[in-house]
Amino acid sequence: MGRCSTRAWQELLVLLGGLWMWGSGAQPTAPSPTRSSVPPLKFRLAGYPRKHNEGRIEVFYNEEWGTICDDDFTLANAQVLCRQLGFVGATGWAHSAKYGKGVGRIWLDNVNCGGNEKSIRDCKHRGWGNSDCSHEEDAGVVCKDERIPGFKDSNVIETEQSHVEEVRLRAVVSGARRRLPVTEGIVEVRYKDGWAQICDEGWDSKNSRVICGMMGFPTEKKVNRNFYKLASKSQPKQKRREDVGSRKRLFAERQQLNYRLHSVSCTGTEVHISMCTFQFYRGNSSAACSTGMPAVVSCLPGPLFATGSTQKKKQRQQQQSQPRIRLKGGAKAGEGRVEVLKNNEWGTICDDRWNLLSASVVCRELGFGSAKEALTGARMGQGTGPIHLNEVQCLGTEKSLWSCPFKNITQEDCKHSEDAAVRCNIPYMGYENLIRLSGGRSRFEGRVEVAVGAAEGDEPRWGLVCGEGWGTLEAMVACRQLGLGFANHGLQETWYWDASNVTEMVLSGVKCAGHELSLSHCQHHGSSLNCRNTGTRFAAGVICSETASDLLLHAPLVQETAYIEDRPLHMLYCAAEENCLSSSARHANWPYGHRRLLRFSSQIHNNGRADFRPKAGRHSWVWHECHRHYHSMDIFTHYDILTPNGTKVAEGHKASFCLEDTECEEDVAKRYECANFGEQGITVGCWDLYRHDIDCQWIDITDVKPGNYILQVVINPNFEVAESDFTNNAMKCNCKYDGHRIWVHSCHIGDALSEEASKRFEQYPGQLNNQIS
Repeated sequence: MGRCSTRAWQELLVLLGGLWMWGSGAQPTAPSPTRSSVPPLKFRLAGYPRKHNEGRIEVFYNEEWGTICDDDFTLANAQVLCRQLGFVGATGWAHSAKYGKGVGRIWLDNVNCGGNEKSIRDCKHRGWGNSDCSHEEDAGVVCKDERIPGFKDSNVIETEQSHVEEVRLRAVVSGARRRLPVTEGIVEVRYKDGWAQICDEGWDSKNSRVICGMMGFPTEKKVNRNFYKLASKSQPKQKRREDVGSRKRLFAERQQLNYRLHSVSCTGTEVHISMCTFQFYRGNSSAACSTGMPAVVSCLPGPLFATGSTQKKKQRQQQQSQPRIRLKGGAKAGEGRVEVLKNNEWGTICDDRWNLLSASVVCRELGFGSAKEALTGARMGQGTGPIHLNEVQCLGTEKSLWSCPFKNITQEDCKHSEDAAVRCNIPYMGYENLIRLSGGRSRFEGRVEVAVGAAEGDEPRWGLVCGEGWGTLEAMVACRQLGLGFANHGLQETWYWDASNVTEMVLSGVKCAGHELSLSHCQHHGSSLNCRNTGTRFAAGVICSETASDLLLHAPLVQETAYIEDRPLHMLYCAAEENCLSSSARHANWPYGHRRLLRFSSQIHNNGRADFRPKAGRHSWVWHECHRHYHSMDIFTHYDILTPNGTKVAEGHKASFCLEDTECEEDVAKRYECANFGEQGITVGCWDLYRHDIDCQWIDITDVKPGNYILQVVINPNFEVAESDFTNNAMKCNCKYDGHRIWVHSCHIGDALSEEASKRFEQYPGQLNNQIS
């Protein structure tokens, strides 16, 4: 024993001596002897729901798989990791466990790569296994869908053995194939170049719930399993013909079944079937599922996608009672910032501990499927008003978000920069196949072409949309239908995009509210075309954008700064020239007398995800000699005095003679300034202040009689510039005018209150004195 230990010491001393001599030689070109003994790292992409080139990044180190924390994570880190996975580079990265929480060790934290490193080992980090993160902070990467030539894929685990990525419902009833959405059918998973079935042995409603959620439906319903045995079992031809004639007709001849999965077991709260436990059939699966049949699922669509008369009746009943939850600021159906109604006031949710389980409860409650993404950090724009909830922790089985445990918020806990949002699974409707763009410089712009006649099963005929009356709201619907986000511009002339051989005008009189999913849902002239200019140059066009601005008036400032001024007429010549006085001012005894003006300041914030820019470029701004400034928008705001029943008794308007960043939030730099014919706009996170003492920042109330009124301010009233949300552009206040003084109170954004509170506001009986409680 002693001799063995002596020999071991001798070997260790020789090794240490060799290392010392190598180190003292200080030869930079010599390879490190210890580096060759370090086992190579392995990497894999994991998580759900994802494509083959994206996912949670996991690293195999010290004989154990682990994750990487998202603290200080950058695109440069993703570039290095994607190359180690065999892709040519990265297009993005994801934080907050977008692809689900990993298990085991968190191997790396505070990783800082330059982007050109050959291995993640060469990047700075806190050290292997040294992390202060939880798995809620697991990082993910999105790699370019292009492989490095000759890369030997030893790092990626065989995906077909451990993942199910794509799932569909295949309708098997004649007629149902053409109807969208498909709500009932055989569940199939993508396998190699085709589709395979799932054996339904042990299949239950929880499994169906998960599949329905993936397909965009809030809930499942019981299916007649015996009916589908016709499609899966061999029968004599004559018998099969009789059965088909006596029941609903099953489409197509019996196809060869190819079972891939069996023993599927879900809890019902999973957002993707890959999170459930299941088994793969190995080898030849021709004798698989001998006592079962293909799994069949039937789903109930939400109100937005209901087709039958019974379902539409249910939808009307649901609309009568106001929901206590809504989505705002999203470009597509089923996505947006989550807002909840509490104490008759809408507010947001803080993103602390926000995850897919809670997001799925929101999605299903609103009539969509399970959640695709639980978004944090105000990714759908910042809300306003109170932040009602924090640390929402749903189990996934709740019918409503209000049934989930949560914490009430305190002012120190959260800011609107932490507003939670969701992206939900929605049913496939095929709307994007009925519209396309042509002639643009990128896929985000072009002349709008629509398919007509496709609904009848005929070959669709492509044609143009009449540009007459085409505006921002119509363009918003077109961009949503195309899946290209928001509209930047709706164009009535497109002569510069004359690149298509489609020349026939097929749609005219399109008038949208802005929320529709397809142009066919908007008002239009139908088959009776009515377009004054049918030449291709007058066809409608769009420029789409993935982000948009969102303007919001700071309501308390209006309330705090409102006052009355009797201004002499001789000081109002410029204001009269810009039509800032009521029509009766024309008949006044100029320059003698005065006009009574209700003055107030307005502070307009951009809470969206893109800068607010005027529709017209500098070349077309109008110079006003009297005030000596340019107008970039003729009408930027409307100011109105209304009676409680909505009758307008006085009005004013404000042209945007100077859209600029007056002030910005911390860490946001000003970009727009009007001085020296500068660019105009409002940066995200900044606001433009129109002070009460500048011209036209008023309503002329000279002819208004004493009484109780509503003061209304509407920003961007003609929808000249696209925004992610137009419903918050109006602000309302109660006001009492006694002929000498005015009291303004209860100012709020138009959609900030519940329906009940809004009705109370509009039926405001007025005040008996000037004491405002």
